[in-house]
Amino acid sequence: MMMKIAVVLALVAASVADKLPLTNLPPVAIVRSNQVNPDALGAHSSDFEAENGIVFQFSGSEGAAGGSNMIGSFSYPQEDGSLATVSFVADENGYQPQSDLLPVAPAFPHPIPQFVLDQIEFARLEDERNAREGNRA
Repeated sequence: MMMKIAVVLALVAASVADKLPLTNLPPVAIVRSNQVNPDALGAHSSDFEAENGIVFQFSGSEGAAGGSNMIGSFSYPQEDGSLATVSFVADENGYQPQSDLLPVAPAFPHPIPQFVLDQIEFARLEDERNAREGNRA
């Protein structure tokens, strides 16, 4: 579990690394820290808050495939005074962060031309015909 915390902290540090000089930084006090491992089934939770405004919290349990499923969030103050917040789920489907800070893919820039749609349909029909006739594509 401590390794997971270290990885998340490294991600947070990496996200602000280009904005802050990382040499000769004064130590930062941890003002709150809680860790709970209530049962032998892999359930756990952890949270901490640092005096510089960084807050991290997560809880997890053993997943269906034996890995650790986690849900949590972290936040940190930005240079402009606003608070950067990321919430996440990490499970069998991978790491799924959510934040206004994350880029969003642009909408598809143009409609798909009809001749392309016709070709896609032709290929689908050909695949169906080959499957019925036992032919390999």
